[in-house]
Amino acid sequence: MEERSGVVTMKGSPLTLIGGVIEVGDKAPDFVVIDNDLKPVRFSSYAGKIVVISAVPSLDTPVCDMETRRFNDEAGRLSDDVVILTISMDLPFAQKRWCGAAGVDRVVTLSDYREAEFGKAYGALIKELRLLARMVFVVDRSGVVRYVQTVKELTQEPDYDAILAAVRGLAG
Repeated sequence: MEERSGVVTMKGSPLTLIGGVIEVGDKAPDFVVIDNDLKPVRFSSYAGKIVVISAVPSLDTPVCDMETRRFNDEAGRLSDDVVILTISMDLPFAQKRWCGAAGVDRVVTLSDYREAEFGKAYGALIKELRLLARMVFVVDRSGVVRYVQTVKELTQEPDYDAILAAVRGLAG
């Protein structure tokens, strides 16, 4: 499996990402993750929708908390055919508890804890931590990746304006 060093950092220290590089124009790889009720969810089940995939290290950290709450707020202003997935290595129980406490009900939280299938397929798995890097992918209705953002420093938020512009450009 491909490894890339120094693409992301945590508090300035370089980390290693495992998996392939996903670029704009690529067909979005399919993967299976686990929902909050411990049921497997296949990414391809969202075919025909515009999908924002927000990969985060852990919902129980301040930046991931802010990011997911922001996407939850934005989801209410986006077209009905836009789905926002937040994927982390957090256990489904923790994700469900966090969503309840945070009032997050428009973002779908999914866990990659079992096989790290998403993390490996999208090059987001951090070797040293077995967590996901902060990355955002926007996939069009045909399953083609139309936007990719890798946040260099894990302790920083993504560029929401650029992500939302990409989504709105697809939603029409």
